[in-house]
Amino acid sequence: MAGRKLISTVPGRTALLFLLLCAWVLSGCSRPDHDALRFGLSSSPINLDPRFATDAASSRINRLLYQRLVDFDEQLRPQPSLAEWSQLSPVRYRFHLLISMADFHDGTALTAGDIKATYDAILDPATASPHRAGLDMIESVEVIDEQTLDFHLNKPDPLFPGRLVIGIMPAGLLAVEHPFSRRPVGSGPFEFVAWPDEGRLLLNRRDDERRFEFITVKNPTVRVLKLLRGEIDMLQNELPPELIGYLAEQEEIRLLKGPGSNFTYLGFNLQDEDSGRLKLRRAIAHAIDRQAIIEHIMGGAATPAIALLPPDHWAGNPKLKLYPYDPTRARVLLKEAGYTAGKRPHLVYKTSSDPFRIRLATVIQQQLAEVGIDVELRSYDWGTFYGDIKAGRFQMFSLSWVGIKTPDIFRYVFHSESVPPRGANRGRYFDKVADELIEAAEQELELVNQAQLYAELQARLWQQLPYVPLLYEDHLFAARQAIKGYTLARDGNYDGLIHVTTD
Repeated sequence: MAGRKLISTVPGRTALLFLLLCAWVLSGCSRPDHDALRFGLSSSPINLDPRFATDAASSRINRLLYQRLVDFDEQLRPQPSLAEWSQLSPVRYRFHLLISMADFHDGTALTAGDIKATYDAILDPATASPHRAGLDMIESVEVIDEQTLDFHLNKPDPLFPGRLVIGIMPAGLLAVEHPFSRRPVGSGPFEFVAWPDEGRLLLNRRDDERRFEFITVKNPTVRVLKLLRGEIDMLQNELPPELIGYLAEQEEIRLLKGPGSNFTYLGFNLQDEDSGRLKLRRAIAHAIDRQAIIEHIMGGAATPAIALLPPDHWAGNPKLKLYPYDPTRARVLLKEAGYTAGKRPHLVYKTSSDPFRIRLATVIQQQLAEVGIDVELRSYDWGTFYGDIKAGRFQMFSLSWVGIKTPDIFRYVFHSESVPPRGANRGRYFDKVADELIEAAEQELELVNQAQLYAELQARLWQQLPYVPLLYEDHLFAARQAIKGYTLARDGNYDGLIHVTTD
């Protein structure tokens, strides 16, 4: 195997200290005078109405504010949260509340009527909820009594319980069009206090009335500086490796790392003359030194990815093997694809303007160049970049799927019928075998058989490479030493705040 080469993109200690000093001056020197626990965010939540929230910050904070019917275990199998269920027929599920008469934050009791009102609102076309498409198998919701209700489906769906993860809202407030997006009312372990500006959100933890403040600090260097000075008490993720290494050396800071399920990949336009060639994509898979990227770019905080679902997911495929880093094999594949020294493939690689993503793209550009693939990098602001990806205006791009829990993602991403706007098959992957496996898995009622079909599907995708898997990114939590009891979730949620304490 050829020796590893990697562009050094990590600033030296002098440069890092200079950045911290500049940030110190720019950030001011005042410390808030209240006793809230302060959590630093890289981006503000956008919408605290579960019917509309889709961004990561909103979704994670909504988990604290609202309860849901169903959650997931360590292998991402659905498990009861608010309610347990039984399947009365292939198209009828009965749910029974486990928490008798749980209270909303406004003092009203949570009943089956509130669950029906929540899902009826999402399914109403006039609401224009982005979650409606993922629940279109629901024909109707029927209340049996205050603690029991039935979901009637228009077709069998073995994955159905795992779809019921929307936060439950009070029917009375839904009826009067309460502004949940800015003044949420749920029944979760935290309740809303105030949202005085876009960068500052106040919540109370219900069991002890402890105040929590979510403070948005977009610049990671400033965010770290505020943690060191005690202006925030904790933060999670969205840090470059040099800052992680710096924090690890600070005695007053506690660091936690944990495996994540966020899947980073290279996507391709399969209708393009070059990126549509399977042998070229296989050459790319062998040309990328994932371990070097993990060590030098990720600061060790990732593991190589083989498929969209991690191998220990109940629908994953633990038998798949990583495409090994093998530049010699990559060059052979390029030659078999018809490329020569005088006719090298040229690919335009689009990414966002986030500095870390540009750094990752730069290293991939170098690794591909070493085997004979010319890559032109183009970075854009998020809105422009994401708009191009959704519209299919790309040859190659890198993105991450965040918080994937159920294997219905395969229809959304890889089925022939899921080309935008109907889904996220942005690369125009059309494969009859993959379609048949997706459809067979959706119709299979036995979970064991369904898992086998999804394993076969992932083996097919591994062969066809509509995506080249890169990494599963780890999660990192940094806090002042007084903060205790936080646990990291695999999907990066903030549930650890339910149990966090201070000395």
